[in-house]
Amino acid sequence: MVVFENKSDRQVAGNPDAPYLNALIGQSAVFTDAHGVAHPSQPNYLALFSGSTQGVTDDHCPVRAGAAPNLAQELLATGRTFVGYSEDLPAPGFRGCSSGRYAAKHNPWADFDTVPAEANQPYTAWPDDPARLPTVAFVIPNLCNDMHDCSVATGDTWAREHLEPYRRWAAAHDSWLIVTFDEDDGSSANRILTFVFGAGITPGPRTGRVDHYAVLRTIEDRYGLAPLGRAADAGPLPLRV
Repeated sequence: MVVFENKSDRQVAGNPDAPYLNALIGQSAVFTDAHGVAHPSQPNYLALFSGSTQGVTDDHCPVRAGAAPNLAQELLATGRTFVGYSEDLPAPGFRGCSSGRYAAKHNPWADFDTVPAEANQPYTAWPDDPARLPTVAFVIPNLCNDMHDCSVATGDTWAREHLEPYRRWAAAHDSWLIVTFDEDDGSSANRILTFVFGAGITPGPRTGRVDHYAVLRTIEDRYGLAPLGRAADAGPLPLRV
C-alpha cells in the first residue's frame, strides 16, 4: 500500500501530469466513489491502520495509541509480518515528530506500543528483491513526493521510479499494489483516488462507495484476520467481477 496526500480523485485521474498513475489506473480495479474518512490527514492514516481514528481530530504529535488493536499486531500474532517504510525517516524505530520532509502524522504505526521498532523503517530499507518484502508493507513518501507540498507531477514521477519494479513483480507473484490518498483537497465530500493492481484482480471501474475502512477490511480478509473497529462494518473492496 502506498498513500499519497491531499488530492481529490479528479486532480489525478485523467490528469496529463500523472501519466504513470493513469497508466496504472487503466490496469487496475478503480474505485470511483472512494472517500477519506476525515479531515485533516492524521485521522485517515490511523483509520487505515487500526480501523479507528483513535479519537484524533487534527494533526498533532505525539499520538500515543498504546496497545490499541492494529493491523501490524494482527499480522504478527498470526505469524505474518508487517513493515511500514517512510521516506526520510531518520532511523529505524524513530518515534519523533519530524525530520527533514518526514512527518509522524503520516506514520500511524509509530503511535502504537505493540508495533516493534523493526517494523518502523526508512524507505531506504525497501528491499531490492520484492520477494524479501513482509506480508504487508505500507509506503509513505515524504511531504514532497506524496503531493502534499509538491505537484501531482512530482508524485507521479516518484511513483514511476519507485513502484514500477514492484508492480511488475506483483503481477506474477500473487501480490497487490494498493494506491490511495489520505484525503482530498479539503472538500466536504472528501473524494479520493483509490485503486488496486495485481494478480487475480479484474481491471475496471467499481461504482460503490468505499473508504479507508474498506481498504483495511480487504487486507484483513485476504489473510483471514478479524476486522478491526469500523472495518467490521465495511465490506471488502470488490476486486474480482
